[in-house]
Amino acid sequence: MATKKTIEQAKRDKREGKSASTQAGEFVKAEIDAIKAGRTGAKSVKQAIAIGLSEARRAGIDLPPPKKAPAAVRAKAERDLEIGEEGAAHKVSATRAKAASQARKREGGAAITETALSQQARQAAAKRTPAERSAAAKKAAKTKGPAERSAAAKKAARTRAAKAAKA
Repeated sequence: MATKKTIEQAKRDKREGKSASTQAGEFVKAEIDAIKAGRTGAKSVKQAIAIGLSEARRAGIDLPPPKKAPAAVRAKAERDLEIGEEGAAHKVSATRAKAASQARKREGGAAITETALSQQARQAAAKRTPAERSAAAKKAAKTKGPAERSAAAKKAARTRAAKAAKA
């Protein structure tokens, strides 16, 4: 279940004009943090991301279903969107919720290591063309303020310097 803090962060992102996927990213981050803290578990990074996106849709983030996904995955995403549009009227069985929570705790948190997260990010980026990655970066830069742009530029410079030192 999404916390008030996560929902507020997503609303802030929306006010700042950020995309639905960026807003949903707050829920994914919260899910990964919950797994790291041991409050829940996941078999893989992909499962953790899927759970975060599902929570985002249920919380009312207008995130469209994935285009290249099996029919069952698309149907689940569409159901989550409908629940998000309905609002808090949706009630889940407490017994079912507890069983699902306990099952996920048994899966553990070993899937959410720094290596696994970076590997997932690299695989996701590799599926996108350079033009798509460039367009996403330009769009992200537009929604950042001057201070955030400056911080991002400094971080990029540090990363380049660290890579040059290793080589």
